Amino acid sequence: MTAGWSRREWLTVIGSLGVGNVAFQRALAATAAQMPSEGITPEMVKNAEWIAGISLSDSQRRAVANRLTASLRQLRQLRDTAVGYEVPPALVFTPVPGQAHGTGERGQVQPSPLSEPVRRPKSDTELAYLPVYQLAELLRTRQVSSVELTRLYLDRLRRYDPALLCVVTLMEDLALRQAEQADKEIAAGRYRGPLHGIPWVAKDLIAYPGYRTTWGAEPFREQRLEQKATVAVRLEEAGAVLLAKTSLGALAQGDQWFGGQTRNPWNPKQGSSGSSAGTAAAVAAGLAAFGLGSETLGSIISPSARCGVTGLRPTFGRVSRFGCMPLAWSLDKIGPMARCAEDCALILAAIHGADPQDPTTVTRPFHWPGKKPLRELRVGYFEEKGLATAETDLKVLRSLGVRLVPIRLPWRLASALVGIILEAEAAAAFDDLTRSGVQTGIGNWAITFRRARFHTAVDYLRAQRLRTLLLRQMQEVFETIDLYVGGNDLAIANLTGHPTICLPNGFTSAGTPTAITFTGPLFGETDLLALARAYQEATGHHRRRPPEEKWLPIEKEKTPPEKEKPPLEKEKTPLEKK
Repeated sequence: MTAGWSRREWLTVIGSLGVGNVAFQRALAATAAQMPSEGITPEMVKNAEWIAGISLSDSQRRAVANRLTASLRQLRQLRDTAVGYEVPPALVFTPVPGQAHGTGERGQVQPSPLSEPVRRPKSDTELAYLPVYQLAELLRTRQVSSVELTRLYLDRLRRYDPALLCVVTLMEDLALRQAEQADKEIAAGRYRGPLHGIPWVAKDLIAYPGYRTTWGAEPFREQRLEQKATVAVRLEEAGAVLLAKTSLGALAQGDQWFGGQTRNPWNPKQGSSGSSAGTAAAVAAGLAAFGLGSETLGSIISPSARCGVTGLRPTFGRVSRFGCMPLAWSLDKIGPMARCAEDCALILAAIHGADPQDPTTVTRPFHWPGKKPLRELRVGYFEEKGLATAETDLKVLRSLGVRLVPIRLPWRLASALVGIILEAEAAAAFDDLTRSGVQTGIGNWAITFRRARFHTAVDYLRAQRLRTLLLRQMQEVFETIDLYVGGNDLAIANLTGHPTICLPNGFTSAGTPTAITFTGPLFGETDLLALARAYQEATGHHRRRPPEEKWLPIEKEKTPPEKEKPPLEKEKTPLEKK
């Protein structure tokens, strides 16, 4: 029944069953390919028992060998059936068991009251660095047009991208069309809200028809997807103007992509971290008013910290991932990256809510501004050695009137759990790459994908069961607090789906930003953003700008890339880094 199988086919199916180590698998595959009539033998099973973590008797080995031989035929059928990258598994993770799906109340949102009227700055550079909520007021009162603002950002993208390497595709024609439409609507009194006419950038795993969606990886460099990501649809409905697709580390890891390494505007000799590398760099450098990033395990928080922008990773299920590259279905999240917490609130208001095309999504109320007084907030902090919250941050929080409560988080298993779950899901998402032998142009993923094929299904599901226990433990933590500050919680909070916001809290002696995080309960973004906003108003760290003069020497060594022609033209010239 298995006659004609190649050595590679045997290696593939045996590896997926978690049988033996790499050296053993190669020998096993060679033997099985030469003796196809025997299939898996009891001796092969014996040699594989160590990875399964069990010990079998001779009779048990014979029984398992027979079943594995049958499983090989089943796996062959599965692998012969094509599955697109856009197809998720039938199983859906939810951080709140029993939560209601579908539509519901979205909540009431409006910009926070302005302390004083907004006037157009004297210079274009100052204008480029204004936060969204101030740009919105300038657009609403027609002190600046969307076309003018869009041209300013397009010029800055062209000028500074050779130094920062943050742009994959410049979408000038689309942006100008959207900006012209926004100006017409605003002039006619059809104002859509605070994002109307505001230019933004999209991490290049967010699909937009007519333009490349490269995932930062060489094998997908010319990929064009016909679907439009739900987050892009919702921002268009809010009147926002899409400027460009920004870089991400290959397949959403790090800041190295096929165009080079995206740079930190505060120190161009340093990478911008990842994987939302280009969005963070573009926002920090005043090349766009805001952007969208994604996070599986730190990809919004890490580049936000490195580049000194304000990044919000929303509650899992709060924002649709439809049309966005899948890496780990039960971990991926899409969120805003902007100049301040106020901006993140306005962006979240536009993109959140249930989407029939993403079964993990729900609609839960999001109100802004928050009405709860800060003095009623119980804020957890850490006293443990190596994790202790900085006294300077605690001093600011005390001045805001919050109640500080020492806490501990359930650290023990988080790193192990997220490693098993992320690797298994990512390897499944990109199974075609592994089976076709792709090893270059995808960063460090090749070895990770191969390693993950040795995780058993039993161990993956056990990790998910332990994740359920972690969800319950975090629920207990939030019974005594409303949110917490700091904590080395990337693994924990990404596993449990809790929202986190990252913002600058100072600068090093070298002039690069440092960061602070606040983490809240599930769907608790209102209080989270309110405290972050108050912190920013009290400190002002987010108002500092990176030194543009540091980019110019690098800029002169580069040749500015071409823009991409509009999608309706037959000839399209991608913007690429040579």
